[in-house]
Amino acid sequence: MKIGFVGLGIMGHPMALNLIKGGHELFVYGKRRLPPDVREAGATVCDTLKDIAARSEIVIVMVPDTPDVKAVLFDSDGIAEGLSPGRIVVDMSSISPIETKLFAAEVNKKGCDYLDAPVSGGEVGARAASLTIMVGGPQQAFEKVKPIFELMGRNVTLVGGNGDGQTTKVANQIIVALTIEAVGEALVFASRAGADPARVRQALMGGFASSRILEVHGERMIKRTFDPGFRIELHQKDLSLALQGARLLSLSLPNTATTQELFNAAAALGGKGWDHSGLVRVLEHLAGHEVAEG
Repeated sequence: MKIGFVGLGIMGHPMALNLIKGGHELFVYGKRRLPPDVREAGATVCDTLKDIAARSEIVIVMVPDTPDVKAVLFDSDGIAEGLSPGRIVVDMSSISPIETKLFAAEVNKKGCDYLDAPVSGGEVGARAASLTIMVGGPQQAFEKVKPIFELMGRNVTLVGGNGDGQTTKVANQIIVALTIEAVGEALVFASRAGADPARVRQALMGGFASSRILEVHGERMIKRTFDPGFRIELHQKDLSLALQGARLLSLSLPNTATTQELFNAAAALGGKGWDHSGLVRVLEHLAGHEVAEG
Protein backbone atom coordinates (compact mmCIF):
# COMPACT_ATOMS: atom_id res chain seq x y z
CA MET A 1 0.00 0.00 0.00
CA LYS A 2 0.95 3.65 -0.28
CA ILE A 3 1.47 4.89 3.28
CA GLY A 4 2.24 8.39 4.52
CA PHE A 5 4.22 8.60 7.75
CA VAL A 6 4.64 11.80 9.77
CA GLY A 7 6.86 11.81 12.86
CA LEU A 8 10.18 10.01 12.53
CA GLY A 9 11.32 10.37 16.14
CA ILE A 10 12.48 7.79 18.68
CA MET A 11 9.40 5.64 18.08
CA GLY A 12 8.32 6.64 14.58
CA HIS A 13 11.72 6.05 12.98
CA PRO A 14 11.85 2.25 13.56
CA MET A 15 8.11 1.92 12.98
CA ALA A 16 8.50 3.50 9.53
CA LEU A 17 11.43 1.23 8.70
CA ASN A 18 9.36 -1.83 9.63
CA LEU A 19 6.65 -0.74 7.18
CA ILE A 20 9.21 -0.41 4.38
CA LYS A 21 10.61 -3.84 5.28
CA GLY A 22 7.05 -5.14 4.98
CA GLY A 23 6.99 -4.11 1.32
CA HIS A 24 4.93 -0.92 1.51
CA GLU A 25 5.65 2.33 -0.31
CA LEU A 26 6.31 5.09 2.22
CA PHE A 27 5.91 8.86 1.82
CA VAL A 28 7.61 11.03 4.45
CA TYR A 29 8.04 14.72 5.24
CA GLY A 30 11.40 16.16 4.26
CA LYS A 31 11.44 19.57 5.96
CA ARG A 32 12.24 18.28 9.47
CA ARG A 33 14.72 15.70 10.75
CA LEU A 34 14.91 12.87 8.23
CA PRO A 35 16.93 9.82 9.35
CA PRO A 36 19.27 8.87 6.47
CA ASP A 37 18.32 5.18 6.66
CA VAL A 38 14.67 6.00 5.96
CA ARG A 39 15.62 7.70 2.71
CA GLU A 40 18.12 4.93 1.91
CA ALA A 41 15.41 2.30 2.48
CA GLY A 42 13.42 3.83 -0.37
CA ALA A 43 10.96 6.27 1.23
CA THR A 44 9.71 9.06 -1.02
CA VAL A 45 10.37 12.50 0.48
CA CYS A 46 7.55 15.06 0.13
CA ASP A 47 7.78 18.84 0.56
CA THR A 48 4.39 19.26 2.28
CA LEU A 49 2.10 17.27 4.53
CA LYS A 50 -0.68 17.95 2.03
CA ASP A 51 1.36 16.16 -0.64
CA ILE A 52 1.88 13.17 1.66
CA ALA A 53 -1.88 12.84 2.13
CA ALA A 54 -2.60 13.26 -1.58
CA ARG A 55 -0.21 10.42 -2.48
CA SER A 56 -1.16 7.97 0.28
CA GLU A 57 -3.99 5.54 0.94
CA ILE A 58 -3.27 5.56 4.67
CA VAL A 59 -1.59 8.39 6.60
CA ILE A 60 0.05 7.57 9.94
CA VAL A 61 0.85 10.32 12.42
CA MET A 62 3.32 9.72 15.28
CA VAL A 63 4.11 13.02 17.02
CA PRO A 64 4.52 14.03 20.70
CA ASP A 65 1.34 15.80 21.84
CA THR A 66 -2.21 16.96 21.08
CA PRO A 67 -1.23 20.37 19.61
CA ASP A 68 1.29 18.64 17.34
CA VAL A 69 -1.38 16.31 15.94
CA LYS A 70 -3.75 19.25 15.43
CA ALA A 71 -1.06 21.18 13.55
CA VAL A 72 -0.08 18.22 11.36
CA LEU A 73 -3.70 17.56 10.44
CA PHE A 74 -5.23 21.00 10.10
CA ASP A 75 -2.58 23.70 9.54
CA SER A 76 -2.18 25.23 6.09
CA ASP A 77 -0.86 22.58 3.67
CA GLY A 78 -1.60 19.99 6.35
CA ILE A 79 -2.83 16.44 5.99
CA ALA A 80 -6.52 17.39 5.86
CA GLU A 81 -5.99 19.56 2.78
CA GLY A 82 -4.61 16.61 0.82
CA LEU A 83 -7.24 14.04 1.77
CA SER A 84 -9.71 12.62 -0.72
CA PRO A 85 -12.66 10.33 0.11
CA GLY A 86 -11.79 6.79 1.10
CA ARG A 87 -8.44 7.55 2.72
CA ILE A 88 -7.69 6.56 6.33
CA VAL A 89 -5.90 8.73 8.89
CA VAL A 90 -4.24 6.80 11.72
CA ASP A 91 -2.98 8.73 14.73
CA MET A 92 -0.50 6.61 16.70
CA SER A 93 0.50 9.47 19.00
CA SER A 94 -0.60 9.56 22.65
CA ILE A 95 -2.98 12.51 22.98
CA SER A 96 -6.25 13.72 24.50
CA PRO A 97 -9.22 11.34 23.99
CA ILE A 98 -11.55 14.34 23.91
CA GLU A 99 -9.59 16.16 21.19
CA THR A 100 -9.28 12.88 19.29
CA LYS A 101 -13.04 12.71 18.87
CA LEU A 102 -13.05 16.24 17.47
CA PHE A 103 -10.21 15.47 15.06
CA ALA A 104 -12.01 12.32 13.89
CA ALA A 105 -15.21 14.26 13.22
CA GLU A 106 -13.31 16.77 11.03
CA VAL A 107 -11.57 14.02 9.08
CA ASN A 108 -14.90 12.21 8.63
CA LYS A 109 -16.25 15.35 6.91
CA LYS A 110 -13.69 14.69 4.17
CA GLY A 111 -15.22 11.25 3.55
CA CYS A 112 -12.30 9.57 5.32
CA ASP A 113 -12.03 7.25 8.30
CA TYR A 114 -9.99 7.99 11.41
CA LEU A 115 -8.32 5.55 13.78
CA ASP A 116 -6.67 6.52 17.03
CA ALA A 117 -4.05 3.86 17.64
CA PRO A 118 -1.59 4.78 20.40
CA VAL A 119 1.14 2.30 21.28
CA SER A 120 2.99 0.89 24.25
CA GLY A 121 6.36 -0.81 24.28
CA GLY A 122 8.85 2.02 23.94
CA GLU A 123 11.79 2.22 21.56
CA VAL A 124 12.63 -1.44 22.17
CA GLY A 125 9.14 -2.52 21.09
CA ALA A 126 9.19 -0.19 18.09
CA ARG A 127 12.46 -1.66 16.84
CA ALA A 128 11.35 -5.25 17.47
CA ALA A 129 7.89 -4.67 15.93
CA SER A 130 6.42 -5.94 19.20
CA LEU A 131 4.35 -2.91 20.20
CA THR A 132 0.97 -3.13 21.87
CA ILE A 133 -1.46 -1.12 19.73
CA MET A 134 -4.76 0.10 21.19
CA VAL A 135 -7.21 1.16 18.48
CA GLY A 136 -10.36 3.26 18.47
CA GLY A 137 -12.49 3.69 15.35
CA PRO A 138 -14.75 1.90 12.88
CA GLN A 139 -14.38 -1.86 12.41
CA GLN A 140 -14.11 -1.69 8.62
CA ALA A 141 -11.19 0.76 8.73
CA PHE A 142 -9.51 -1.29 11.46
CA GLU A 143 -9.67 -4.47 9.37
CA LYS A 144 -8.10 -2.67 6.41
CA VAL A 145 -5.24 -1.27 8.50
CA LYS A 146 -4.71 -4.31 10.74
CA PRO A 147 -2.05 -5.91 8.47
CA ILE A 148 -0.15 -2.61 8.68
CA PHE A 149 -0.42 -2.61 12.47
CA GLU A 150 0.88 -6.18 12.56
CA LEU A 151 4.13 -5.05 10.92
CA MET A 152 4.68 -2.76 13.91
CA GLY A 153 3.17 -4.68 16.83
CA ARG A 154 2.13 -8.06 18.19
CA ASN A 155 -0.83 -7.21 20.42
CA VAL A 156 -3.31 -5.28 18.26
CA THR A 157 -6.78 -4.67 19.73
CA LEU A 158 -9.81 -2.73 18.51
CA VAL A 159 -11.07 -1.32 21.82
CA GLY A 160 -14.10 0.63 20.58
CA GLY A 161 -14.95 3.88 18.81
CA ASN A 162 -12.84 6.97 18.23
CA GLY A 163 -11.25 8.14 21.47
CA ASP A 164 -11.34 4.72 23.11
CA GLY A 165 -7.83 3.88 21.89
CA GLN A 166 -6.49 7.03 23.53
CA THR A 167 -8.47 6.33 26.70
CA THR A 168 -6.85 2.89 26.85
CA LYS A 169 -3.39 4.44 26.42
CA VAL A 170 -4.03 6.85 29.28
CA ALA A 171 -5.04 3.90 31.46
CA ASN A 172 -1.86 2.11 30.37
CA GLN A 173 0.27 5.09 31.32
CA ILE A 174 -1.31 5.28 34.76
CA ILE A 175 -0.35 1.64 35.40
CA VAL A 176 3.16 2.07 33.99
CA ALA A 177 3.89 5.24 35.99
CA LEU A 178 2.62 3.86 39.29
CA THR A 179 4.50 0.59 38.75
CA ILE A 180 7.75 2.44 37.99
CA GLU A 181 7.27 4.37 41.22
CA ALA A 182 6.59 1.15 43.17
CA VAL A 183 9.66 -0.59 41.73
CA GLY A 184 11.75 2.48 42.53
CA GLU A 185 10.56 2.52 46.15
CA ALA A 186 11.20 -1.20 46.53
CA LEU A 187 14.75 -1.01 45.18
CA VAL A 188 15.63 2.08 47.23
CA PHE A 189 14.28 0.31 50.33
CA ALA A 190 16.22 -2.89 49.59
CA SER A 191 19.45 -1.06 48.82
CA ARG A 192 19.23 1.23 51.87
CA ALA A 193 18.61 -1.84 54.06
CA GLY A 194 21.90 -3.29 52.86
CA ALA A 195 20.67 -5.91 50.39
CA ASP A 196 22.02 -6.22 46.86
CA PRO A 197 19.23 -4.67 44.71
CA ALA A 198 20.22 -6.76 41.70
CA ARG A 199 19.70 -9.98 43.65
CA VAL A 200 16.52 -8.63 45.21
CA ARG A 201 15.17 -7.88 41.73
CA GLN A 202 16.16 -11.34 40.53
CA ALA A 203 14.31 -12.95 43.45
CA LEU A 204 11.20 -10.80 42.90
CA MET A 205 11.11 -11.72 39.21
CA GLY A 206 10.12 -15.24 40.25
CA GLY A 207 7.19 -14.17 42.42
CA PHE A 208 3.86 -12.36 42.32
CA ALA A 209 5.61 -8.96 42.14
CA SER A 210 7.11 -9.87 38.76
CA SER A 211 6.33 -7.46 35.94
CA ARG A 212 7.76 -6.12 32.71
CA ILE A 213 8.51 -2.88 34.59
CA LEU A 214 10.50 -4.73 37.25
CA GLU A 215 12.33 -6.63 34.53
CA VAL A 216 13.28 -3.75 32.23
CA HIS A 217 13.11 -0.58 34.32
CA GLY A 218 14.31 -2.25 37.49
CA GLU A 219 17.46 -3.20 35.61
CA ARG A 220 17.81 0.37 34.31
CA MET A 221 17.59 1.70 37.89
CA ILE A 222 20.30 -0.67 39.11
CA LYS A 223 22.63 -0.20 36.13
CA ARG A 224 21.98 3.59 35.96
CA THR A 225 21.01 3.57 32.28
CA PHE A 226 18.63 6.49 31.96
CA ASP A 227 19.04 7.37 28.28
CA PRO A 228 15.46 7.64 27.08
CA GLY A 229 13.41 4.93 25.62
CA PHE A 230 10.48 7.06 26.80
CA ARG A 231 11.18 10.52 28.20
CA ILE A 232 9.86 11.74 31.54
CA GLU A 233 8.41 14.86 29.88
CA LEU A 234 6.22 12.63 27.68
CA HIS A 235 4.99 10.65 30.67
CA GLN A 236 4.20 13.95 32.41
CA LYS A 237 2.05 14.79 29.39
CA ASP A 238 0.22 11.45 29.61
CA LEU A 239 -0.50 11.78 33.33
CA SER A 240 -1.75 15.33 32.70
CA LEU A 241 -4.28 13.81 30.28
CA ALA A 242 -5.30 11.34 32.98
CA LEU A 243 -5.75 14.04 35.62
CA GLN A 244 -7.59 16.37 33.22
CA GLY A 245 -9.93 13.54 32.29
CA ALA A 246 -10.45 12.64 35.94
CA ARG A 247 -11.44 16.21 36.72
CA LEU A 248 -14.02 16.18 33.91
CA LEU A 249 -15.36 12.84 35.17
CA SER A 250 -15.46 14.01 38.82
CA LEU A 251 -13.04 11.21 39.59
CA SER A 252 -10.16 11.07 42.06
CA LEU A 253 -6.84 9.49 40.99
CA PRO A 254 -4.74 10.11 44.12
CA ASN A 255 -1.73 7.93 43.31
CA THR A 256 -1.61 9.20 39.74
CA ALA A 257 -1.46 12.74 41.12
CA THR A 258 1.35 11.80 43.53
CA THR A 259 3.38 10.13 40.80
CA GLN A 260 2.92 13.17 38.57
CA GLU A 261 4.38 15.31 41.35
CA LEU A 262 7.40 12.99 41.48
CA PHE A 263 7.81 13.37 37.70
CA ASN A 264 7.56 17.14 38.22
CA ALA A 265 10.35 16.88 40.81
CA ALA A 266 12.45 14.91 38.33
CA ALA A 267 11.96 17.68 35.77
CA ALA A 268 13.01 20.25 38.39
CA LEU A 269 16.20 18.25 38.92
CA GLY A 270 16.96 18.54 35.20
CA GLY A 271 15.41 15.23 34.23
CA LYS A 272 12.78 16.01 31.60
CA GLY A 273 14.86 14.11 29.08
CA TRP A 274 15.61 11.12 31.33
CA ASP A 275 13.98 7.79 30.64
CA HIS A 276 10.92 7.50 32.87
CA SER A 277 12.71 4.87 34.94
CA GLY A 278 14.79 7.86 36.11
CA LEU A 279 11.91 8.62 38.49
CA VAL A 280 13.95 6.55 40.95
CA ARG A 281 16.40 9.46 41.18
CA VAL A 282 13.74 11.54 42.94
CA LEU A 283 13.14 8.75 45.45
CA GLU A 284 16.91 8.48 45.94
CA HIS A 285 17.08 12.24 46.47
CA LEU A 286 14.41 11.99 49.17
CA ALA A 287 16.18 9.05 50.79
CA GLY A 288 19.68 10.45 50.54
CA HIS A 289 20.71 7.09 49.13
CA GLU A 290 21.43 5.82 45.61
CA VAL A 291 20.48 2.35 44.43
CA ALA A 292 23.70 0.53 43.60
CA GLU A 293 24.53 -2.94 42.45
CA GLY A 294 26.28 -4.89 45.21
